[in-house]
Amino acid sequence: MGKLETIKKRMMVLKIPTFIGIIALFLSFTNKFVDNGNSERESFDIKKDLLLAQFDCKTDVDDLHTIAAFATLLADSSFNGLNYHAVAGTYGIQDGLYVPPNSLFQLAFGDNWTDAHTNTKRAVERVKTIIKSTFDKQGDIWIAEAGQSDFTAELIKAVHADFPEISTQERIHVVQHSNWNEESTSPESLEFVKKNSDYIKIPDGNAVGNGTPGFRDAEHTSWNKNMTNPRVIEIWEHAIDLSNTYNGKEGRYNNEAISAGGLDFSDLSEVCWILGVHDLRDVEDFFNQYSK
Repeated sequence: MGKLETIKKRMMVLKIPTFIGIIALFLSFTNKFVDNGNSERESFDIKKDLLLAQFDCKTDVDDLHTIAAFATLLADSSFNGLNYHAVAGTYGIQDGLYVPPNSLFQLAFGDNWTDAHTNTKRAVERVKTIIKSTFDKQGDIWIAEAGQSDFTAELIKAVHADFPEISTQERIHVVQHSNWNEESTSPESLEFVKKNSDYIKIPDGNAVGNGTPGFRDAEHTSWNKNMTNPRVIEIWEHAIDLSNTYNGKEGRYNNEAISAGGLDFSDLSEVCWILGVHDLRDVEDFFNQYSK
């Protein structure tokens, strides 16, 4: 091998790891901006963060099943000490009648919920007071948006007005799974929330195999087969009775999975994402894991 060939070979050996290093650095940099639920995302801290579970309850009765499923999670020892608050009536601009959920909220959450349907302004003030205590402990707010984002927009505006030192882009995380929910939010509210929070869009919880659990199943009717907690059983029975009462009635949306006798708690996919429950595939997996 001549001297020139030797020099060229040595240069190639040097260039290969350099090139690989540049590519690795580039991928590392770009991955920080990819919303795929990876470890780059900040995670929920059960010791100091607050989970806001917000339900529109208009006009799909799937929220009622989601409330029962959330109560099932809360009853599991894995989530002892979870700081949460539920909000009813966080709907947007969609047409249709409200599904009255108050008796179910009371049964599932006691007094740890707020009614935004009756008085939105008063609800914003109450929730703002609740989240202030989390901010004071240096905790973050995680919103499972089981509905539209109009209420969230008003809440963030209230935080801006009363706690201007709080960076809502860093301290309020909003998780949404549904295109329809986004389309049923007033455009100005959705734009405001996306600009003024850590807005996270995850795959739709109605489908299986897309990266989040699929919690809609028209054929799953044996939710109570292995259920042993009497209180959780009572909550599910009431949720199912209410959903059967209002599903498709007086122009409300007819949820076909529920009218077939099945279950739909697709909005729980957001709660699972926030709490780091990544090992569930579908409705059957959920009850196998959390019925006992």
